[in-house]
Amino acid sequence: MAIRNLRYQGDPILNKRAKEVKDITPRIRQLIEDLLDTMYDNNGVGLAAPQVGILKRIVVIDIGEGPQVFVNPRIIATDGEQTGDEGCLSVPGKCGTVTRPNYVKAVAFDQEMNEFEIEGTELFARAMCHEFDHLDGHLYTEKVEGELREMTYVSEDDLEDEEA
Repeated sequence: MAIRNLRYQGDPILNKRAKEVKDITPRIRQLIEDLLDTMYDNNGVGLAAPQVGILKRIVVIDIGEGPQVFVNPRIIATDGEQTGDEGCLSVPGKCGTVTRPNYVKAVAFDQEMNEFEIEGTELFARAMCHEFDHLDGHLYTEKVEGELREMTYVSEDDLEDEEA
């Protein structure tokens, strides 16, 4: 288990386009594991390789249904619209209102370089759009409607204290 250092808004690497992954090497496998470990350690639902300083087109997402790994992902269809709050591990303590598609269909490769197609709605669609944007050097803050707001985190311990 390796937790990588996150890059934060203002770091120039977050504004660069990531490079396509040609082969799954031992280093790429380790990066994928580290992305998952780093995402979980920071209570995120997604993480892109540029957020840990690696300009590779790799994203991990887990909205509570198990981890998904996306290598060289691209969106091939969208539909509908949803507006809601987003935050980002690279913009800690802040959130903002963003409008995204409510349905997304994407194509990508898994950690074995097997191509797959995946569809998602609501939070999963939002997460795919948000994380794939990182691969092209974009942060959600470019799409925020209105101002960024302070975000308050509630831990499970806090919830248990309230229930007692």
